[in-house]
Amino acid sequence: MDTASQQRILGYFIEEAKEHLQTLEQGILQLSSSVKDTEMVNEMFRAAHSVKGGAAMLGYTTIQKTAHRLEDSFKILKENPIDVDQKLESLFLTGYDHLQDLIERLENSPNFQDRDALQILEQAETNFAVLQNYLKELLAGSTGGATETSVNIPEQVKEILKQMLQLFKQKETSQNRQQLQQLCVNLAKLAPKQKNWLNLVSTAKAAIANPKYGYNTIAPIVIKELKWGGDHLSIGQGDKIIPSQTLKQLAVSSTFMGQVAIPTEPKAAAMALMKVFNKQQLSQMIQIISSQL
Repeated sequence: MDTASQQRILGYFIEEAKEHLQTLEQGILQLSSSVKDTEMVNEMFRAAHSVKGGAAMLGYTTIQKTAHRLEDSFKILKENPIDVDQKLESLFLTGYDHLQDLIERLENSPNFQDRDALQILEQAETNFAVLQNYLKELLAGSTGGATETSVNIPEQVKEILKQMLQLFKQKETSQNRQQLQQLCVNLAKLAPKQKNWLNLVSTAKAAIANPKYGYNTIAPIVIKELKWGGDHLSIGQGDKIIPSQTLKQLAVSSTFMGQVAIPTEPKAAAMALMKVFNKQQLSQMIQIISSQL
């Protein structure tokens, strides 16, 4: 098969997969009512099954396995009456998020390979293992471990993230950044004894405080990782929460902006400044320097 044909088939798969993702998202976001609708559960099962089959045909094992795990979970809902609670919704939604992430990576990267997504697959497998165990507990009539605090955490995180998104949509100002950092402090208070959660929130706060990067760069990464961390808190997996290397890089040097070593050679000095400051800051510096000449 020539390259053009392969790209055409891949395009078909991605478009169909995105339609199936919409079906899954709609069903999971209303899981309490969806499980009472036999046809809706069947649609979610078929959507996961279709993504699994298409990924297998194209050789994308990470997508195939993730969709398969969702399919197995929907099969349990098809065959058993289950009372849905917030923890179960969160587990299903996290599984959906992993599948969506993989599809988006495939769409945005023409050279996508399974080895590029092994970390996502590992996270997905961990979540699905917890999901399967929790489904078994619900079938057995036990909801052990679902404390009021763990159940409420996803909603509390979601509300704070909504506030952060609104601030990220506004014009970048020092005041906005301070408000965003305060929201990080509020997130930390949700689980003050969870060291990994506190580390993630602290890293996100440092990234927000780093003037080297704009909101367009910071926002999607910070929001996604804080949501992911909150989901892990809700299922009792605080020890699995680890900031990504990308988030760590965004946080680097935010506390070292006070002093910058400037070489005496003009070109080297310019290069040094470009590594530290963003375009807006550099433009302001040029204006200041020009006014002094």
